[in-house]
Amino acid sequence: MSTVLVVGASGTVASEVARLLETSAHVVRRGTSREAGPGQVHIDLVTGAGLDEALTGVDAAFVFSPPGYTNQDALLIPFYEAATRAGVTKVALMSAMGADASDDAPLRKAELALERSGLTWNVIRPNWFMQNFHTFWRHGIATQNAILLPVGDARTSFIDARDIAAVAATLLTTTAHQNQAFDLTGGESITHTEVATILSGALGRPLRFQDITPDEMRPGLLAAGLPADYAEFLLVILSFQKAGHAERITPHVQAITGAAPRTVAVYARDYRSAFPEPAAV
Repeated sequence: MSTVLVVGASGTVASEVARLLETSAHVVRRGTSREAGPGQVHIDLVTGAGLDEALTGVDAAFVFSPPGYTNQDALLIPFYEAATRAGVTKVALMSAMGADASDDAPLRKAELALERSGLTWNVIRPNWFMQNFHTFWRHGIATQNAILLPVGDARTSFIDARDIAAVAATLLTTTAHQNQAFDLTGGESITHTEVATILSGALGRPLRFQDITPDEMRPGLLAAGLPADYAEFLLVILSFQKAGHAERITPHVQAITGAAPRTVAVYARDYRSAFPEPAAV
């Protein structure tokens, strides 16, 4: 039995990582940037508050850069340094598919810093989450019964956050894949129009996909409170998706966990109740 720090433990992936670790009898220390409640520890990667305290007595840690920030290397490198001071044996970093395209990108710098830290490490780079449809993209579904994104007819190998978490939990508690990075995808590559059709069937109402321009999307991102630089970052990676860079399928989910990745149809069925009520038409 090991003690694992899960940073951002209320997040989509991290909450499932924590649950899986607890069900396999590991001690989980749930990190939060908010005021810590029962079973939680305060850790703020933006300010550096709580790093040493949260990592004391920890065997392994799961970490990712807080959303909304584009200086991922500046936020994550102090975490690695604190983990080294605390004697942590392994750190698993959740990055993003495509982060390794340029060594000058901040997220890639964060990956490389972990590789060079002297810690035992894993990097997982998931593709676009299926769960984005009922969270980040829910406004268009709620107001227009539409998925509104600037991605055209590009195919994407969407991945269920539960599969990402299963990979992370396995890597944190086994030694079979140490010091390796893995691009994680689902097992099918489909368009957003096909996603809309699947969701329509699961929800019992018509949804459609509408291709929009980055200029049409930008005001909504800013109105939602995203910093301007992060909004531009999101539009850039959506342009990569539109260009086909999120299409490929990798075998790593099944190779690491022993289970095939979930399909969009399974996601739609399981998360039916998480979608907003239909918009009036």
